[in-house]
Amino acid sequence: MNEKKPRKLMVEVTGVIDAPAEKTWPLLRDSLSPKEVYGMTAAYQGGWWYRGEWTAEPDGERTRVTHRVYNVAQWMRWGVPLANRFFIGFTAHTRNGFEEAITEIARQLGTTARLAPSGPAPGTVIR
Repeated sequence: MNEKKPRKLMVEVTGVIDAPAEKTWPLLRDSLSPKEVYGMTAAYQGGWWYRGEWTAEPDGERTRVTHRVYNVAQWMRWGVPLANRFFIGFTAHTRNGFEEAITEIARQLGTTARLAPSGPAPGTVIR
């Protein structure tokens, strides 16, 4: 029996860039250097457990960007938290990197970006 284990969502972060997806997506995609691109999703896999996916979705004249980190380990899945110091600070580190990324894309487009309400106070504008 060689059943593939399902991936496990570790972190999800969402934000909005105040520009249309057709302008936002090419800049975002190129900034990520992904291994896989399908539609408006870019993905890359690293090491034995990590898979990161970035998705851009049109939201009126804005773009909703979501970054998800998955545990895709097929062996020694129990060891992933140990190898990563039980992910202490991992969520905050991921959110900070995401915030920097969408802020840079917004800067290049001459607009603003903000995290979804699970981040800083809702409506906080990142310049």
